[in-house]
Amino acid sequence: MPESRFWEHKSLDELDAEQWEALCDGCARCCLLKIEDEDSGQLFYTNVVCEYLDEGPCRCSHYAERSVLVPDCIKVTPSVARTQTWLPDTCAYRLLAEGKPLYDWHPLLSGDPESVHRAGISVRDKVISEQYVHPDELPEHLAHWLDEDT
Repeated sequence: MPESRFWEHKSLDELDAEQWEALCDGCARCCLLKIEDEDSGQLFYTNVVCEYLDEGPCRCSHYAERSVLVPDCIKVTPSVARTQTWLPDTCAYRLLAEGKPLYDWHPLLSGDPESVHRAGISVRDKVISEQYVHPDELPEHLAHWLDEDT
């Protein structure tokens, strides 16, 4: 178990592996497939998730092998957290990289891994696996519910 409130006195670069993993709130928004507008560069989230997402706990079912199974899967690092805007604005890694506090529903604050789901932040019950959606149909699956959550 990571030390209490470690994120308040350590930078992202100072976290050990256990602390780093504990920062993940389990929302699985990073597992949403995204579409980029080629002209504007604007990014749009869809309600389609990676086939390896286990929607119940909102965790990757093949976490250790994810980079091999899905070469496009980007490992979140401190550098990614500081520079990549595709990370959801509710993401603990992004929040801390921007010097912002965690939300009250974050499991590290609530003490309950279900709090992210009860708060409606996670993708649970809102998504469909990429196994059932043709890539050409992604624009029909924009996740408008994300705009309502923050």
